[in-house]
This record gives sequence, structure tokens and C-alpha cells, in this order.
Amino acid sequence: MKKYLFILFSLVFIYTGLYAQKIEFKGQINSWLSINSVSDFKTRGGLRYIPSVTIEKQVKKVKYDTEISVNTYGTLDYDNGEFDAKGNLKPYRLWIRMSSEQFEIRAGLQKINFGSASILRPLMWFDRIDPRDPLQLTDGVYALLGRYYFLNNANIWLWGLYGNENTRGWEIVPSNKKRPEYGGRLQLPALKGELAVSVHNRQVDYSKSVIDTCMTSFKNSNEHRLGLDGKWDIGVGLWFESVLLHQDIPKSYLPWQQQVNLGIDYTFKIGNGLNAINEFLWTSASENIFQSDNSILFSAMALRYPVGLLDNITGMVYYDWTNDDLYRFVNWQRQYDNISLYLMLFWNPDEFNIYSNIQETDLFTGKGIQFMFVYNH
Repeated sequence: MKKYLFILFSLVFIYTGLYAQKIEFKGQINSWLSINSVSDFKTRGGLRYIPSVTIEKQVKKVKYDTEISVNTYGTLDYDNGEFDAKGNLKPYRLWIRMSSEQFEIRAGLQKINFGSASILRPLMWFDRIDPRDPLQLTDGVYALLGRYYFLNNANIWLWGLYGNENTRGWEIVPSNKKRPEYGGRLQLPALKGELAVSVHNRQVDYSKSVIDTCMTSFKNSNEHRLGLDGKWDIGVGLWFESVLLHQDIPKSYLPWQQQVNLGIDYTFKIGNGLNAINEFLWTSASENIFQSDNSILFSAMALRYPVGLLDNITGMVYYDWTNDDLYRFVNWQRQYDNISLYLMLFWNPDEFNIYSNIQETDLFTGKGIQFMFVYNH
């Protein structure tokens, strides 16, 4: 299916390129070297290139545009006296869109994210964005997305997904790629902020899960999600984000899951302006909807300070109240016209209890340092 979709998009690119009003080619090259204390100082180096082509055409009040980009990368690990080289080339974005001032319809491999939280996000349903990643890279999903924007700033989203077999966000069990997923979101203005409700349905495939093998008998179980979030600016930024999830599996396997995030941010008038973000995440799995068994509580704080025109410093601290674990991360960035330099320091537990499904999370385990060079053209 993905092969035929790629061929279709290639033909669309050729056709639209002949009549395009704007064609843009750009790309990003980044390389990194990471050293941490896990397994007697594990070292990883890598090189990534993401070229991208966009085509646009305006017909009266309607714009037609499309993007195709690929993610090609290679890594070399050194661990316990052994080297391990890996590489891959895969589609990164592959979508077509029709849009106007109040609506858009986008189809293909795309990034879909929403919600009010910025660090510990219960509504991280379709992406794997690690807030510590300065590039905010994430794989997309194959989807059809429609959005309509009302004149009072309300908006409605409708989506359908198909052909996605990898876990996303907080998921542990992948989806059945042969069964469509669907959902939507309604966002409304509320006083000096906004309030939104989101729903999603998918079919999980326990036969491909790496957890309890007894769960394979529940292959193709339905999963239903309900999300509620809101954000307000009252001098300080306040938000909440919550998710209630249910799977059609026996009670003994804890079919109900709950997540609640509360957050606040404020920019202090110190020097060039010190921005502080604080979030709390409570998560639980239980037999019944009103129980709160197997609970875990996280808190996170992020501080961002622009040192000057070229330099920025970001510090993040996570605390796992349940397991008494502390995660620390500091990032210094220097920005030139097309070049960014990063120096990252971290001091974390050897095993992560957060962002476990995000690629490259193991780079930040234990104590260590990472250098990164980024060039945009």
C-alpha cells in the first residue's frame, strides 16, 4: 500500500510541478556524537539528511500544495568493545493539501499533533516528540485530515488513519494496520482561552506486542480514547490536558487508563527574560473507570533563557515521585544564519520510565554529553 502511495505522490508531483507557481527545495543536515555512562560509556555517532520539496499553486481563493521529504540517516554505536552500524532511508512527509482561509484537507504521510501541554502530553496520540530534542523530529502517520475554522476562532478536526503499524506517543501495543482508525476534535473559545474535546478509535494488535504473551489472544481489541484540554492566559499561562482510555479486554488486564496533566508558565523580567514552565502528570491503569490503581506521578520543569542574540540555554528537570527518580537535562544552543550548534548535558537513571516509545531515548540514559551540528539550506 505504501509503495503504491509513493508512486501516486510522485506522479502528482510531476503533474503539479508543470503548472506550479512556486517550487521550493530545502533540507536539513545534522550530525551528533553522544557519550553516556551506561554499559561502560556507550558512544553513538550519527548523520542525518532530510531533503524536502514543496510545490504550491493558487487558484482564486484556494491553495493547492504538496510536500515530499525523506529521512535518511546512519548511526555507529560503540558499546562494551563492539561496534554496531545501522542506517535507513524512509519517507518522512508525503502529503497533498487543499486549503483556504477557513478550511483545509490534507492527505498522506503527515504530522498530526494538538493539545495544551508542552512537556508531559497525554494528547501525544500521533507523534513521538521528545521535548528535549532541539529539532523536534517525529515520524508522521498515514492519514486524511480535515479542519474547518469558524470566524469566532472555534475549529473542528476530523481524521482517518490507515496503514500505520508502529506505536505512537504513549502506546505500548501497535495498531492493526489493516483496520482504519478514526476520530475528531472540537475546539471552542472559552473566556480568555480555549477548551477542546478529542476522541479517537483504533484496533490494537496484541499479536505484535512485546508485553505479556498471554495478551496475544486479545488480538484486534477495540480501543476508545476521550481527551479534554484547555488553556488560558491570565497573566500567567494555565492549562490542563486529560485522557480517558478503554480497551475491550478483561478487567484483570486493566482495561481503563487515565492521564491528567496540569501546567503553568510565566516569563520573569530577569535580564533578557526567563521563561519557566512547570507541569504535573498523573497516570493510572485500573480494572474500573472510577478506580486509580497502579498510579504514577511525574513533574517537570523547564527553564529557557536567551543569553544574547546568538545563544540560548534550556534546562529541564523531571521527577518520578513514584519511583523516586530524577532526570536532569541542560542544552546550550548557538544560532548562526543557517547553522545551529548544540551542547547537551544529562544526568538520568539508567532506565527510562518516560518517553519509552520515542526513538533515540536511550541516548539520554545515565550520565553523559551530546554534541550536535545542524545545517539548514
